[in-house]
Amino acid sequence: MNNSGTTAEELIELASQARQFSYSPYSMFRVGAAVECSDGRVFTGCNVENASYGLTMCAERVALGKAISEGAREFTRIAVIADAKAPVPPCGACRQVISELCGAQVEVVMSDLNGKIETHTISQLLPEAFDKSFL
Repeated sequence: MNNSGTTAEELIELASQARQFSYSPYSMFRVGAAVECSDGRVFTGCNVENASYGLTMCAERVALGKAISEGAREFTRIAVIADAKAPVPPCGACRQVISELCGAQVEVVMSDLNGKIETHTISQLLPEAFDKSFL
């Protein structure tokens, strides 16, 4: 549990609820995400596929986009859940976005549908990230 009182399991449950709204007619791979802000607010998202696959929006980026559009700028954790053989990690593009928007030490809580949970920092998942210091 962190400062806001939300447990990892509760954050995963919110991500799981968001997963139910996934629009994934091509892959059938439904993903949900929930991002927790430092003030305790939680924003959720699901993946939204597109026939032009490159335009697909991942659940993590949908949740972060909703949070940013509501003025959130400080994040403590992001959770992701999908029907996979093991806790599902964010894709490479999402790792980059999470790193930039949430910072290197944000916790990434990953789960499968069987309740197995793993937690890593984004810097563990994306070492030596490209950031504004290179610009």
